[in-house]
Amino acid sequence: MKKIIFATKNMDKMKEIRAKLPDYNVVSMEEAGIDIDVDENGLTFEENAVIKAEAIMKLCGEVVVADDSGLEIDYLNKAPGVLSARFLGHDTSYDYKNAKILEMLNGVPDEKRTARFVCAMAVASPHGKTQVVRGTIEGIIGHSADGSNGFGYDPIFYVPELGKTTAQLSMEEKNKISHRGKALDMVRRILNEDTCIE
Repeated sequence: MKKIIFATKNMDKMKEIRAKLPDYNVVSMEEAGIDIDVDENGLTFEENAVIKAEAIMKLCGEVVVADDSGLEIDYLNKAPGVLSARFLGHDTSYDYKNAKILEMLNGVPDEKRTARFVCAMAVASPHGKTQVVRGTIEGIIGHSADGSNGFGYDPIFYVPELGKTTAQLSMEEKNKISHRGKALDMVRRILNEDTCIE
């Protein structure tokens, strides 16, 4: 089975990734024995994904996939955007972040609550150029935090056509429509075409 390193320490994310890439031996940074913090100082999700993937690939000499993802809220000028993980502080809980966003949008009508999850993924190989893909899912910010599945901003991200937040979806349902699921579908095609992956 072909091995790839996914540049994350987030085990919730790893569950989604492994479900989408069952034909690969996907290992996290921790499982690969890599313990570094890459300074993601890019201005876009794509730049940050490339920075992380290439830094770790150069360190280990193996194929590395890295992502940078976040939530863009149109009413907040696309904030928190690339700062999604660091929004309101590095160690701030998502319960607090979600509550704060709901507070910031208090009284804002649905048509102005449009938002999207964005996921850029970079595939860095020691044998070729880095390739980057982007997946998105459109929705609105709900009026309350609902659902216990998923993680991060999922409880406040409402998908009108499904009548649910992404935290109310099963992992299988979410992987079919999510920003990360769409990006992983594109990554899988890149990996399947890459004859350099051992």
